[in-house]
Amino acid sequence: MENGSSIDTIGTKQEHLHENMSPDLAMNKIKTAGSISISPALFEKLYLSPQNQVKGHLRQTFGNPTAIGLAGHVISIGPLACDLMGWRGAGGSGAASIPFFLYFGGVLMTLGGLLEFFLGNTFPSVVFVSFGAFWLSYGGLLLPQLNAYAAYAPPDATSIAEGLETQGFNASFGFVTLSMGLLCFMYTICSIRTNIAFVIVFLTLLITFSLITGAYWALAEDYTGNGGFAARLLEGAGAASFVCTAASWWILFSLMFASVDMPFSLPLGDLSTRIPGASDRKLAQD
Repeated sequence: MENGSSIDTIGTKQEHLHENMSPDLAMNKIKTAGSISISPALFEKLYLSPQNQVKGHLRQTFGNPTAIGLAGHVISIGPLACDLMGWRGAGGSGAASIPFFLYFGGVLMTLGGLLEFFLGNTFPSVVFVSFGAFWLSYGGLLLPQLNAYAAYAPPDATSIAEGLETQGFNASFGFVTLSMGLLCFMYTICSIRTNIAFVIVFLTLLITFSLITGAYWALAEDYTGNGGFAARLLEGAGAASFVCTAASWWILFSLMFASVDMPFSLPLGDLSTRIPGASDRKLAQD
């Protein structure tokens, strides 16, 4: 079995796809083999998800949608990171990027998540769909037509000058970012069964949402006195999300290089075989 193939007793061609096999060759063998087994490391490289057993042959028929969701993610989080850090005078909480939040972040990530769902990849499916919904919501929040910010504006000019029109908004929006932080905390724990790059993505997102929450609640408590402190928290959130962007680009490059069978690959730091799953532990005990 030097070439990884054999013929079983009933004449069906069997293939074992190992970690060092190129993803393009592996996908071709998936389409032609009668029976296959894929090493966990190779499956993680193709789908960014621990290998699970699903019925049907959709993975053998369609392409890998993970890169679609990642493309939407990097084009959304990257510009926002630069806005939060104020690079080259950027700012406005990303208002200039509203269409990109809606279409790249919202549409592409939701589409990628739905396609992952049909392939049976639950973890990336939930991640992409939930962040797709977040970017749609965040882009909508910045649209004046939804009146999300203006609804908190008081009628008198004195309150506006003191920043009171934003306190209710800041306090409320802080709970949104806190909830996203809790979601990223759960994703970070789950990602330790995938790869190091994914862990970096979710850990930095957790830090990002935590710092943003602190900034908005600081402004809600004292808009004038805590302005400088909140600005530093938002700058830190921008730095964390920039690291997230870099890790996400690394994963995207790795997937796209694999899709065209480049003669080299970018390592993602596979963790799926380093941390045994519950089913693996059960088999070992049996």
